[in-house]
Amino acid sequence: MWTCMALLLLSVISASGELQQEDTEPRRLPPPGKLDFGYVPAGVYETLAHYEPGPIGILFHLVHAFLHAVQPNAFPHDLMVKLAKDKFGAIQTEYQKPENIVLTLQAIYYEIGFLVCAAVGLMFIVLVPIVGLFFCMCRCCDNCGGEMHQRQRKNADCRRGLLGTLLFSTSLVITIGVLCAYAANQNLSSQVKNIRRLVNSNMRDLHTFANDTPTQIDYLISQYATAKNKVIYDLDNIGPLLGGRIQQHLDKEVHPALDQVLNMAGAMRETKEALENVSVSLVVLQEGAGKLNFNLSQVRNRINRTLNDPGCHDEESDATTAQLCNNIRLSLSQLQISANFTRLPNVNPQMEKMNNLQKTNLGAIVYKGFSSLNDTPHVVIEQTRSVVNNVQNLMDGIGNNISSFSKGFPVQTCLSNFTIFISHAHAKIEDYYPEIDKMDFYRWIGCITLCCMVVLVLAFNYLGLLCGTLGYDKHASPTTRGCISNTGGTLLMAGVGFSLIFSWVLMGVVTVLFLAGGNMEKLICEPFQTKELFKVVDTPYLIQPEWRNFIPGYLYNDSHLELTAESLYSTCKQNRGIYSAMRLDKVFNISSFLNTTVFTKDVVGQLDNVKIDLRGIILLEAEGKQNLRDFSEAGLSEINYADYLEEVNKGVTAVDVLSFAKELESQTDLMPRGALQASLKAHVGTLQQIHRQQIVPMEQAMTALNQSMRFLERTASDLPNKVIAVLDAIEAAQYLISQNATFLIHRETRKYTATIIGYFHQYIEWVKTSLALEVAPCKPFSNILDTAEIMTCGFLVDSMNTFWMGLGCSTLFLLPSIILAVKLAKYYRRMDTEDVYDDSSVSGTWHFTL
Repeated sequence: MWTCMALLLLSVISASGELQQEDTEPRRLPPPGKLDFGYVPAGVYETLAHYEPGPIGILFHLVHAFLHAVQPNAFPHDLMVKLAKDKFGAIQTEYQKPENIVLTLQAIYYEIGFLVCAAVGLMFIVLVPIVGLFFCMCRCCDNCGGEMHQRQRKNADCRRGLLGTLLFSTSLVITIGVLCAYAANQNLSSQVKNIRRLVNSNMRDLHTFANDTPTQIDYLISQYATAKNKVIYDLDNIGPLLGGRIQQHLDKEVHPALDQVLNMAGAMRETKEALENVSVSLVVLQEGAGKLNFNLSQVRNRINRTLNDPGCHDEESDATTAQLCNNIRLSLSQLQISANFTRLPNVNPQMEKMNNLQKTNLGAIVYKGFSSLNDTPHVVIEQTRSVVNNVQNLMDGIGNNISSFSKGFPVQTCLSNFTIFISHAHAKIEDYYPEIDKMDFYRWIGCITLCCMVVLVLAFNYLGLLCGTLGYDKHASPTTRGCISNTGGTLLMAGVGFSLIFSWVLMGVVTVLFLAGGNMEKLICEPFQTKELFKVVDTPYLIQPEWRNFIPGYLYNDSHLELTAESLYSTCKQNRGIYSAMRLDKVFNISSFLNTTVFTKDVVGQLDNVKIDLRGIILLEAEGKQNLRDFSEAGLSEINYADYLEEVNKGVTAVDVLSFAKELESQTDLMPRGALQASLKAHVGTLQQIHRQQIVPMEQAMTALNQSMRFLERTASDLPNKVIAVLDAIEAAQYLISQNATFLIHRETRKYTATIIGYFHQYIEWVKTSLALEVAPCKPFSNILDTAEIMTCGFLVDSMNTFWMGLGCSTLFLLPSIILAVKLAKYYRRMDTEDVYDDSSVSGTWHFTL
């Protein structure tokens, strides 16, 4: 059966083995994308291998506590191993050897508690019939309480009450014991009926195991499609995946270089605009300066003519007015042009060169370089098309090989044989059910018979106490006691007789059951729970002297394989796969079963043939490079920036015309009203108009000229070296793509290959994990062992131990019951003679009356 199940899983193991790479080529794999293989379809096992005894479990715990008190020693592992290895033969035939004597003493020491209790039981069995026989003979001779005469005592009522109470209490204890025995007997009978349910449940689980395993194996094989589809997806997207990563790394060097060219193109555009602004501003300033100079001259002349007014220097004029006129006359010299823009040369040669440069669209050339770089994924697609097709064909071949390889094993035949074996075994077990029921019935009858023996004694005790108590008349003398009271005494004596007859038989049964059930509990049930029993079974070289571990030695002829009964049971208990439980990974060497090529090696070989040539990527064409060189030779350094900035910084006029007009207006306001004041105020308005219409536009033109010249000065500063640096960066980036990208391409290709192979490795690891944990979970096999333990220990041993404990307790208390019943019967039975005290006679004299 085990070989059948091993072959059942071999197809999946072999399928995963085909995807293994040779160990001679280890690869450090980056973590590939996580694949989702879903969940292996799992069958539901219905057997619940757990037993809850219910209320009677309290009695079971009491029995366990008593057995622990009787036998507190630890499980004798070494002793059991020695006895098992010797098979008890040498001890029986050569018991006088020292080592065998030691083993015997060790066994006696371990069993000392049971032996003492058995000795007590044996003494009980032997002595009770003998003592009972002599007791009866003694009573027949009117001794031992057999004489029908009772002495009168003053405390007779007290003694009778005490004896009755003690007998009733003893009877209650006996009743409790027999009830416990009856409960244990009924529990065993009811649990025997559950055996069929447990067996059927286990058999259904075995059928579920056999039926679900092929589905689980087919699911594992079918999930190869998940890895295959992911590989094909990555192959179809090799451009974005491989080419995109190559482009991403190239961008780190190429993108900054192209950005510098773009920045230079922007600088060229801004330079042209700055030159245009300089040219326009210079024309505006030169023309405006001539007009402004002419207008300022006219204003000066008009103000001088106004100041020649008689009001400024006549003797009749005010001294203040004269002083004001003199101050105005003196300040007129400031009212003139300050900057000389006519001496500044124009920038027409530079503008002409920049216009010629702008005929070449450098930005478009740069964006063409960007586009060429961004086309890397497409280049990769085109150059790897044949490799991708070859790998996809290999993927189809791997899938076909897995399917054909898995079909080459007789899985269905093995499953059919296993199912037939289960059905046949179940049918044989079904045949035993009538015998089991019959044996249980006989057992139940026997146990009920034993309980009835005790119940019979209890019936006599209770009836005797009832009749004796109800029929007792304290005024009646021992010879005149009533019939009911006499009947009670007779019933008590009948109970004594049956106690003497049954007690030794009961104790014999209790002793036998005690020795059998107690040792089964201590040597089988408890060690099974603590797994000490597995340690004995797993002792090396125990079953066969040449086998270290008997399970792999028996199944695989390899006893050194680490497969023990405990590990097998524990693994199945965890509902793990039979593959890991049976250690099939160590037994079946997949490489020895495969004569085909390892396909992943072919996949790696195909992907290693990937050749990617990026020399077709041109970042900056020759026209763009020449455009940059021409820009460095545009003559920007020939402009006399110092002269321009010197004139711009002088200002339009020597004095602020608007301030001059305000000062003139304030001085005019100090003059007396008249023609002089009106004329000067008219000149103030003329100056304000000149400032607003001529000076303000010229100041704006000077500001624009100043900004443009400073920008041109910054741009011209070390321009040739800047252009050379940009060209060097472009050349370095181009050299990286054309010459030095081989290492980058090889590295990224290996990463891409590792990712592809990583999907296979994920599938392989998932198959291994599923085989170990989910495929063919062997919980039914551990359930079979647990069920056997439940039926043996939970049903049989615990019930049997509870039965002998209750019956034994009742049997032991029959002894005090006998003594108390004999003594109490004297107070209930009608006597033949009694003691009579005669008051007329001499004191102390008694007469016997018949």
